[in-house]
Amino acid sequence: MTHQEKIPGFGELRLVVIDPAVHAELLHGWVTQPRATFWGMGSYTVDEVRDVYAYLDGLATHHAYLITLDGTPIGLFQTYRPEADPVGERYRVRPGDIGMHLLLAPGRRPPRGLTTAVGPALARFLFTDPTRQRIVVEPDVRNQLALRRLEREGFTFDEEIDMPDKRAQLAFLTRARFESRQDPVPPHPCPAGAGGSS
Repeated sequence: MTHQEKIPGFGELRLVVIDPAVHAELLHGWVTQPRATFWGMGSYTVDEVRDVYAYLDGLATHHAYLITLDGTPIGLFQTYRPEADPVGERYRVRPGDIGMHLLLAPGRRPPRGLTTAVGPALARFLFTDPTRQRIVVEPDVRNQLALRRLEREGFTFDEEIDMPDKRAQLAFLTRARFESRQDPVPPHPCPAGAGGSS
């Protein structure tokens, strides 16, 4: 386990580092659903999904986590250092930037308000590392659900950029803006797994 926190009204959220051998079948069931179209893995086999996450697991710059709520898997969370990702070639990366992707499990109806609660919890996890000053996201411009969620969470939209597989909306959430909208993140060492190799 990497991170846990109680979300009032919902239960205990945990982030667990993805084990490709254990989690590939579960992830395949999510990323191949129509609602996960923007994840870009709709035609992948279980073995191909396993290979993707085995590759990520070997990188020091990219990390993948299973999100659970009271022990039930509810989503997939990925982080990356923008300077080691294609997005880093399309905007001016600042020291302290950290990128993220979020996929809430398709095919299940989340409790009302859960999506709104998960985003800030993930931002709190990222900002527990004091070196991180800005979260970077680049959803597909057609993904209106994600864009509306990011706007609610306080992300500032920047320019649209061309990624290898999509036209993307670049958006940022600074530590200062996040903390102005939440209780401040307590200063303490970066939790295990939040940085370095997973």
